[in-house]
Amino acid sequence: MPEPPHHGRAGRPAACHRLFFFLLAPAALIMLLPPAAAQQPYEANAQTDCYTNNGSSVLGYTCRRRGSGGGGGNATQACDAYLAFRSAPAAGYSSPISVSYLLNATAPAVAAANGVPVACPVEASGLLIVPVPCACTAAGYYQHGASYVVQSGDETYFTIANSTYQGLATCQALMAQNPAHDSLDLYPNISLAVPLRCACPSPAQAAAGVRYLVTYVLGWDDDSSTVAGRFRADYQAVLDANSLTDDSTVYPFTTMLVPLKGPPPTHKHNMAPAPAPAPAAAASDQQPAPAATTPTSRRSSSISWRVMFGAGVGFGVLVSGAVLALLLLWRWRRRRGHDRSRNQLFPPNNNVVLSSSEKYGVAKAVDGADVRDAVASLTVYEYGELERATAGFAEERRIGGSSVYRAVIDGEEAAVKRVAGGVLGAEVAVLGRVNHSCLVRLRGLCVHRGDTHLVFEFARNGALSDRLHGGGRALGWEQRVQVAFDVADGLNYLHNYTSPPYVHKDLKSSNVLLDAALRAKVSNFGLARAVVGAQMTRHVVGTEGYMAPEYLEHGLIGPHLDVFAFGVVLLELLSGKEAAPPPPARGGAPLLLWQEAERLLVDGDGGGAREVFMDARLRGDYPMDAALALLGLALRCVAREPRARPSMGEVLLALSAVYGCTLQHDTSSYGSTR
Repeated sequence: MPEPPHHGRAGRPAACHRLFFFLLAPAALIMLLPPAAAQQPYEANAQTDCYTNNGSSVLGYTCRRRGSGGGGGNATQACDAYLAFRSAPAAGYSSPISVSYLLNATAPAVAAANGVPVACPVEASGLLIVPVPCACTAAGYYQHGASYVVQSGDETYFTIANSTYQGLATCQALMAQNPAHDSLDLYPNISLAVPLRCACPSPAQAAAGVRYLVTYVLGWDDDSSTVAGRFRADYQAVLDANSLTDDSTVYPFTTMLVPLKGPPPTHKHNMAPAPAPAPAAAASDQQPAPAATTPTSRRSSSISWRVMFGAGVGFGVLVSGAVLALLLLWRWRRRRGHDRSRNQLFPPNNNVVLSSSEKYGVAKAVDGADVRDAVASLTVYEYGELERATAGFAEERRIGGSSVYRAVIDGEEAAVKRVAGGVLGAEVAVLGRVNHSCLVRLRGLCVHRGDTHLVFEFARNGALSDRLHGGGRALGWEQRVQVAFDVADGLNYLHNYTSPPYVHKDLKSSNVLLDAALRAKVSNFGLARAVVGAQMTRHVVGTEGYMAPEYLEHGLIGPHLDVFAFGVVLLELLSGKEAAPPPPARGGAPLLLWQEAERLLVDGDGGGAREVFMDARLRGDYPMDAALALLGLALRCVAREPRARPSMGEVLLALSAVYGCTLQHDTSSYGSTR
């Protein structure tokens, strides 16, 4: 018969011997706890069993209580609350702005609550206090709502709740909130509603002066006493808030409510992490997803002082090395100029004004589940800096009547795009995470009074559409083949070398920019979407002449959508014609460019393609076999049946062969006059 559990701190070697006991009998342990006679019942270890429906609080803290034991009665329906989240750099959640995306909070409020810059990451496992609105749901539970997009097929409700959200949600609550998605059938790009555990003060707490409740996830060395000390809260009030007594058993990776009469205390460099755990427990503190958890209490541990001394020395060596590495990294970043004030998303002098409706929504100015991973890699500019760089957003700096302005920043040309009311998350999520020479580079961003300004690299030669259909100097044959190759290279990267893969969804010649060397860069990712396989949508958005038939008719989205649009761009490069020509003066609907090319394939002969279809501005200065090869490739790309189209990998391979042959040819041997 196993030895009864003693109340030592979790994470010690003695606790490992009791692991299976607590995994196999969580319900029995819950029965040992005192009944919920105070503010809220403690969830104990019940969150480890996703399929057990017990009477614990795994679905959330209740806001409709029966009876009035210990301060029940009618609960407050909505309030301001706080969540405690440990910095997790390995998962991408280490700064106020990245954590705010995960928890659906306001980035400036998170930064202010912790006394750190918005975009500045804090040390691993450093505690971030996150202000959130908390409300009572129709189901009778307090909740702060967030959303999460599944990243990989290995994720489960258990790992999302206990690892990604560190126990601020439970697998039981996730399953109850997302009944349409079976727990065994989660796949990438599914969007889940995430109910985060919060609570409002009860009438008894409010009468005692409590204004806020903090939802805190216990660490390996935490107990009721350490939690109270961490937040400078009254110890007995902490016990009462969680229906605990002085001798109650508590567990790591479970939540406790901390009642406070004022906002949580802050420190200069964020709250200090919990006391150093043993090396075996250190990894679990950063990624709390154990198979089961072991109990802790206020009583002293029975572990040998020799083991503790050895563990402490070992951990001290590791910490010293980490501090030295961070110091060297800081000095390197300072030398490179990364310590400028622009590392704050909302610097003190940018005059950000938050209305009441924006109190908990400013962080969504840069929206999207993946944006939290992208922002860390971007430069955050001050508004005044962009104002000076664009001469006050002068009209003469505006590019082509658009919302894009030419700027000069640190002696380099840049393009500043103004987006009223925020920014489409896809543009930041994609460009902030990818790095490819054929995709326009997003250098940084600035949020000012609700508007977002994106700073891109500058494309000196403008849009491809202007060079093909405008009055400027025509592109030569080699330049057109190079442009086609660059665009295919960029799309192939998006489709096959990003995780998750992306579909651009809005490829057209006006979204292909040309730099000083006439190299092409795909731009405008406002409609981009992460897609695994094929998906359906009812919201069909695009540009006439570039949208594939199956997308227009059925809303089918996949890589084949970009392949079709690329085929149209390739037809534009060959013919110099617009994808959707204006209607004739006598009325009627003209053929789209891809339809015209399709008819040419059916009715015309290959030898006549040069005179009928090719751009007259080329003056015949191109090899006929290469032109016919590209025309055939373009027609394959715009095939009506998606399965008949090549992949972008195949397109890039075919273009590589044509490009190589083009470079080997002498333009004087093309056999044409200018």
